[in-house]
Amino acid sequence: MHNVTTLGHADAQRAIAAIQAEFSRIGKAGVIAVADATGELVALLRMDGAPLPSITVAINKCFTAVRERKPSGEIGKAMREKNFHIAYFGDTRNTGFGGGLPVMVNGIPAGAVAVSGLSEEEDIKLAEMGIAAILNPPR
Repeated sequence: MHNVTTLGHADAQRAIAAIQAEFSRIGKAGVIAVADATGELVALLRMDGAPLPSITVAINKCFTAVRERKPSGEIGKAMREKNFHIAYFGDTRNTGFGGGLPVMVNGIPAGAVAVSGLSEEEDIKLAEMGIAAILNPPR
């Protein structure tokens, strides 16, 4: 039997709340996605004023981070360096945009958090805040 550690609804809610609070603090809007260990969506928040394309981008960032076991931006960087098209990864949901980060538990991805709508650097910083909220829940 194989046991899988995966993110659930409560984890997603903590990540979304932390990221949403930071978005509000800085006066910006975006899309927040949280996926489980398979890369499938657990929760999504599209804030008022967020760019509509960011919905799909955030979901795809999560998918890529879990399936590839690394930040989505690293995939994009590797593709650019090798002049290798992302389409060769075999799934149209893979993306190389930064801002999707795997949530690693004992070296295995339990899911991912992604943010889309700002610069890649800002998306990554916000996704890191979401992961911190998942891995360090209030007691």
